[in-house]
Parts: sequence; structure tokens; C-alpha cells
Amino acid sequence: MANRDIRLSLAEERTIYHVADVDRALEDTAAARNESLALLYEKMKQRGGGRFLIRPTAADMLDDLYDTCPNFSEVIDELKKYLALSVAGNEPMSFTPILLLGEPGVGKTHFAKELARLLGTGHEFVSMSSLTAGWILSGASSQWNNAKPGKVAHALVHGEFANPVVVLDEVDKAGGDTRYDPMGALYGLLEKETASHFKDEFIEIDMDASHILWVSTANDERAIPEPILNRMNVYEVPRPDREAARRIAAALYRETVAAHDWGFPPEPDQEILECLAGLPPREMKKRLLAAFGNAKLDGRSALDKRDIEAAPTGRSRKIGF
Repeated sequence: MANRDIRLSLAEERTIYHVADVDRALEDTAAARNESLALLYEKMKQRGGGRFLIRPTAADMLDDLYDTCPNFSEVIDELKKYLALSVAGNEPMSFTPILLLGEPGVGKTHFAKELARLLGTGHEFVSMSSLTAGWILSGASSQWNNAKPGKVAHALVHGEFANPVVVLDEVDKAGGDTRYDPMGALYGLLEKETASHFKDEFIEIDMDASHILWVSTANDERAIPEPILNRMNVYEVPRPDREAARRIAAALYRETVAAHDWGFPPEPDQEILECLAGLPPREMKKRLLAAFGNAKLDGRSALDKRDIEAAPTGRSRKIGF
């Protein structure tokens, strides 16, 4: 895979919140009663309410994804249309919220993280399967013990950009008490008009969340409310075919070797790719790491077919008495 430079420039600064609103909030008794809220307000004043919007400079900046995530070609094709419009208008990157739908292990989470990396706007990763209350996204009232801001406000206050990628992983597995719907905040956040006046329940100051780039993943759309689905472009992601699987395996091999000084060749043997091609992308990475370890234990700096075959499948019997 040819490594392309991420060609980005900073767009104009946008006001995400007004410091005057923070000043007024600091005078409120709620801030006086909550030390962590007062400290957050001070930080918001110190940083100011302006954040930069990323503006892409080339429509081909996502082309590396065709190599690393070939089964996502339909999604990449659509995102490139938005890129082309941004470049043509010299505008910040923006696209309709997307939902990546597919069986476990096809690489949905990996794709979302790679997309965020290439766009260069920073990202906030939210595992929806661990959510039991809506306040994780939109914050909890400062009147509650141990309350804090939600993920959205955290990304905007502490991040550098007004348009970070927020990845909602396994959105179909969000659960918990229906009184505190984990997806309740999304009804407003996925609509630009209402998101531009987003109010985190902890911070209680209007914030502009309309530039956030939303990427969600799910295995089953039936668990997602229809109004949420209607706010997103839904893409069914297939399992990669044999040739696509080989390309994914090659990309994972190169990525792993480049990240460590283990002494392995920069390019994998075809035999290794063939061994990995029959596995889901998620399993490929686990097998590769174990195979590298097997080779080193055997005193080698090149993978052999037996290293892959000897790698654990991830399903081992319980150890105990």
C-alpha cells in the first residue's frame, strides 16, 4: 500500500460556545456548589470557545481505504463525493451520519477508526454496548453525585476541532433503563439544526455540535429506532471475498511490522496471506500477533505457515479446578 500524505488545511475558526455564557454560568449557584463544574468552566474560559474546522484539500485522501478496507468500497465511494464537494467549495468536511451494518468481525470498527485517522479531525470512540444511560453522551446534571459532562461535550471542549469524528460502536447493543435512553440524545444530535444548540446537562451552556462527523456500527438494524435510522445513511458491509481478504491481511501485516522493531520483512509471503485469507478481519490481527510471537520463540524473523496454524483461535478451554 502506498502511503499518501494526509493533505489537510485548517478552515476558519468557528465558535462552539460563547465565553460570555461561561462567565454567566460561573456566577450561578450551581457552579459554586460543584467544584468540578467550576474548574471545567475555568478551563473553557482559558481555552476560549473557538475551534478549527478541518478542510480537505484533495478528493483522493481516502483512497488508502480501498486497500486496507476493500469490502467498504461502497462507503468509500459515497464519502469521496462529499470530499469532492468540500474540495470544490473550499469548505470543511461534512457528510450525512453513517451506519455501518454487518456481521461481527467484518472490520466495521477498524474502518471507522481508519476513517477518523485519515480525516485528521481527531475522534471520540463510544462503545454503545457498555452504555446504560443517555447521560454518557449528553452529560448528567451537576446536582447528581459524581456527575460529569458527556462524550460530545468532552470532545468539543477538550479537542482541537469543531468537526471531530464520533464513533458510536455497536449502537444496536445500547441498553439499560428506558427512562434514561442511551440513544435519546441522538435524536437532536444527528440533526444539524438542533445540534447547533446542543446543551450538555452538566455544562448547561449552548454548544454547536452541528459539525460533528458521526459514524455508527451495528450488527442488527432491528434494534435501532426507526427515527434514528432515518437520520443516517445505512450501508450493509459484506464479508470480504478471497482477494479482498488477502489485501486486508497484507495491509494488517505491513501495519503491524511498521509499528514494531521486530525485524520481520516489510512484505508478507503469499503463503502467509493465503493462510489468513479465510479468516474474518478481526481474527486476522489476533492470529498475526500470535504468529509473530511463535516465530520469535523459534528464533526466526520471518513468518512460516506453521506459525499461523499454531496460533490460538481465541476459543480455549477454561483453566481451573
